[in-house]
Amino acid sequence: MTTPRTTSVPAPHTAPSPRGDETAPKRRTPQAGPVARRRLRRSLLHLVLAVVAAFYLSPLLYMLVTSVKTRGEAGATEPRWIPDPFTLDAYRHVLGSTDSPVMQWFLNSLLAASAHALLVLVTAAPAAYALARMDFRGRGVIFAGVVATLFVPPVILLVPNFLIVNELAWVDSLPAVIVPAAAGAFGVFFLRQFFLTLPAELEEAAEIDGANRWQTFVRVVLPLSRPALVTLALLAFLSNWNDFLWPLYVLLSPDSLTLPAGLANFQGANNIRYDLLMAGAVIASVPVLLLYVVAQRWVIEGVSRSGLKG
Repeated sequence: MTTPRTTSVPAPHTAPSPRGDETAPKRRTPQAGPVARRRLRRSLLHLVLAVVAAFYLSPLLYMLVTSVKTRGEAGATEPRWIPDPFTLDAYRHVLGSTDSPVMQWFLNSLLAASAHALLVLVTAAPAAYALARMDFRGRGVIFAGVVATLFVPPVILLVPNFLIVNELAWVDSLPAVIVPAAAGAFGVFFLRQFFLTLPAELEEAAEIDGANRWQTFVRVVLPLSRPALVTLALLAFLSNWNDFLWPLYVLLSPDSLTLPAGLANFQGANNIRYDLLMAGAVIASVPVLLLYVVAQRWVIEGVSRSGLKG
């Protein structure tokens, strides 16, 4: 009887493990010098920007702080950043005064500035589109004449504008501060520069689809021009809101005054009440600041794109 032959299976061959660090591959660690320098430069830049921002914001902050101080503390020779005690008496006095209707002035300014901004868009957008896209004889001469009016000092137009407003019987009414400056050259120039940056192929495609010039302007150009339109509306609103000289000429009764002209009279009546003056200044500043915060994205885009061409 024979026994079966057994064969031995050889053990798998294993590679010897490396000994020591001298045979292992070395990894290169990234140099931290350039990264650290970039972070340091960025931190220094942020620090400088914070200091500059604090420098520019300090008058606004002090105005706000002074408006919530008492009468004695607001007129103290030593300025204090923290009011003690905190009070809203200045706002109650300003908003509740019968001799100086600040809220009426505020509403007048809000209505006048909003209507003026809307009227600027209505007059400037069609004129700018015609000068940017339509080919007609004398277009360059007309545009040069529009731009030339930017160099005319506004104070020269006070008397002619007053004569026109007086003939229209608009003296001592809000249309006198809404209409005269609505057809300005800046809006036409600003929107024309923006319209030139828009691709002409979009308008050609709209014409192929059967749209006429007006439909192309309303349905294609204006929706694409929202940043520029918002920017121009904001600038027109601020210009009318801060206008001081013209309302003094055409608004006579106390109830029809706008806020800058009314606060000037208010300052003359309360020239030593710094708490009241600062409260009125805060009331005049808050709407403008809020409007800019809301619209700053469109403002940045509109200003950057309007200067690309032209």
